[in-house]
Amino acid sequence: MAQLISASIDVSKISKDKLIKGDKGTYLNITISINDEVDQYGNQAGIYESQSKEEREAKEKKNYLGNGKIAWSSDGGTPTKKAPAPAPTPTVEETDLPF
Repeated sequence: MAQLISASIDVSKISKDKLIKGDKGTYLNITISINDEVDQYGNQAGIYESQSKEEREAKEKKNYLGNGKIAWSSDGGTPTKKAPAPAPTPTVEETDLPF
């Protein structure tokens, strides 16, 4: 199944030492994680700077850059909707408690 993800990142959070100079430009390796659940803002993807094997083994903290939403899916489904807001906690007057 093919999907398009619409995302944004905070470029001020990019670690300058992670930028790679190439023949045709400057690059940043990133990792995009697709979550099973949608957050309260409708986001289903997280974007991080890619880590080296040594950084992963040392369990270094990931540098979070931004998030995204599934905008289109080839299976004909629509993008996942926002997670429902939690139900409000009933007040004492709204319960059937005898006291």
